[in-house]
Amino acid sequence: MSEEVASSTPETEIREAENSVEIIIQLTSEDSVNNPDHNVEQQITLDEETESNCDHIRPNHSRVSKELFKPEDDDDDDDDDDDDSGTHYYIDEGPYTHLRRAERPGNGGLPDTFQTDHLLYYERFKAYQDYMLGDCKTSEVEAFTAEYVEKIVEPCDWQAIWHTDVFDVLIEVVDVDCKELKAKVELVVPMQCETRGCELTEESMKALLEATLHKAPLLELAVVYESGDFDQTALALEHLRFFYKHIWRKWDEEDEDDDFDYFVRCVEPRLRLYYDILEDRVPAGLVAEYHSLLALCAEKFQEFSSLRSDLNSDSESEQDNVSMVEGLRMYEQLESLRRKLRIIENPLLRYVLGYKVNSGQQSCRAKGLRPAGGRVIHLVSASATVHQLQSLITDKLMPHYSSEEFEVQFHSDPVLAVNACYEGDVVIVCPGLYSITSSISIVDSMEVEGYGLPDEVVIEKRNKGDAFVESTGANVKLSNLKFIQRDAIEGILCVRQGKLEMENCVLQCETTGVIVRSAAQLTMNICDLYGSKGAGVEIYPGSVCSLVGNGIHHCKEGILIKDFADELDVMPKITMVNNVIHNNQGYGVILVKPGDAAVEEPPAEPNAADEPERERKEAEDTGVKRDGDMEDDDVPGVVEEECPAITYSRPVPSDFTEGNDAIKQELVATSAKKQSLQRSRIKALGGMQADENLLSQEMFISIHGNQFKHNGKGSFGTFLY
Repeated sequence: MSEEVASSTPETEIREAENSVEIIIQLTSEDSVNNPDHNVEQQITLDEETESNCDHIRPNHSRVSKELFKPEDDDDDDDDDDDDSGTHYYIDEGPYTHLRRAERPGNGGLPDTFQTDHLLYYERFKAYQDYMLGDCKTSEVEAFTAEYVEKIVEPCDWQAIWHTDVFDVLIEVVDVDCKELKAKVELVVPMQCETRGCELTEESMKALLEATLHKAPLLELAVVYESGDFDQTALALEHLRFFYKHIWRKWDEEDEDDDFDYFVRCVEPRLRLYYDILEDRVPAGLVAEYHSLLALCAEKFQEFSSLRSDLNSDSESEQDNVSMVEGLRMYEQLESLRRKLRIIENPLLRYVLGYKVNSGQQSCRAKGLRPAGGRVIHLVSASATVHQLQSLITDKLMPHYSSEEFEVQFHSDPVLAVNACYEGDVVIVCPGLYSITSSISIVDSMEVEGYGLPDEVVIEKRNKGDAFVESTGANVKLSNLKFIQRDAIEGILCVRQGKLEMENCVLQCETTGVIVRSAAQLTMNICDLYGSKGAGVEIYPGSVCSLVGNGIHHCKEGILIKDFADELDVMPKITMVNNVIHNNQGYGVILVKPGDAAVEEPPAEPNAADEPERERKEAEDTGVKRDGDMEDDDVPGVVEEECPAITYSRPVPSDFTEGNDAIKQELVATSAKKQSLQRSRIKALGGMQADENLLSQEMFISIHGNQFKHNGKGSFGTFLY
């Protein structure tokens, strides 16, 4: 029986009449052999009166909409895998996107609508790319949009809620004007409406419809929910509404790059930015700047359009000449604003040019001392028992802060406590879990201390866009705190300037760990850092970093030291004592420095013949061999990734003593070479004397007692660029 069913391949023909749909099913010859009694032509006529008793067969444009929204074949999916966009329109609930019911709040009596605010990035991407815009130019957007509406939206006989700023009213659509993106509507009687700040009667609503020629914008219509009937109409209106609200700009019509694909240039980056903002992947400062630029650009464009419309091209009056000059100036301002918007909308440019500016590098200015004088102890606690409060007063407040200059303020959020601080204030965080969404920016000299063990005082950050902790204060101390990142894209802590001392802290990282910028100082004692997808500690040139007794583990790299190509860059000063650096994916310590080809050789001096002997004597004094004299056994390991031009050498033994020696040897050699380049460059300038004390400084102050265990590529390596 199963074989007979499997071999049946009936041919189906569908004929559409004006008021009926005719389906003719004819069995093939193979069916006639297996089923001789059924070798007949069966004709089924479905009239309008019996449509409800069978599968609902909609008019031609509805079948087109279902065809447009059904998922791709397997072959098409294979092609999508090669697409740079990375979007896959996968739907597992049916042949096309299904929308659920959105229940209306309150008891206004209006019917429910379709829920359309939950659409994913892929769905909108696919709809705009394949069905609505395709490869149209900017000047063709209006025509393509009208064609999309004509294919998808039901032309009549459906109800919707007309939503405006002052009222929601139930109407019935009797016709759709695709070019104007408007619908001809009639009021549903008795009238069902909800108003906001006004009184609306049935007579006034009819008068309003007459004044608008019974037309309502499609962007203001929300389709009434009827399961399975108008899903695609509601979905199409949502795509249309989203496009004109979040994607389309009024000044796009005057884009000079009209010959290029509008979807690739504008739609995709703006759509990606919208969802990045929605998912907290963009810093709050950059989001605020973007919205501010949008509003300012819209205002300038409106002014420019009004000025341009008032100009008479044939007139040579002085007023028109002044207006033309003003118009040119306004156009330049508009272009500058549009350029800034494009930088933020482009993912790469947003990170390179815009992201870094708004991710904390422009920190707030320090407040300084409190104008009224005195100092404040900021207590952070969501709740505390009497016993905890008594212990806090006895153990902490009375012994250290009992003088008259201190007063106490209470907070429930550590961010608010830090923001309320002036120079010299102290923040004491009581035990508990504190979930925050904004970054902690420390701009004044202060102390933030957890009252208890680090595992008892936990600060957790879930917002993805901003950095966790940023320090620019002259003298800042953090102690007895645990910081946890969740789904972050910025580092857990950045010392941009000033001095930061960390003691007995735990840092559970998500991306990069602690970053020490140039001219900043970090003292990190007895801390535990782990989980970084980059380096646990990242040290920039010119910084001072002291790491004593820390555990740095389960990161991509343990410690990363940056030595930039400019020979005038000041070498960092590093102290590494008794740290345990283990179980990192790459190296325990990695030095990033320019290769020999990337370093510009200093100009030859008249006494250049004496230079090699002097360098050899200096190297003997410091115990370091010159590059030409180094044996193969002395060359440290080199990172085997991220640079195709890297040379390889014998890896450093994993024993921690040899690891310390290798690090010390490489840092001394790098420091000595840079000192030589600095001296030669200063002499070439003429008339300027080198500061021998400055040039004699070496990269490290002390490196000993560190243990390197189970690091994926060894204790120490270099990365040449």
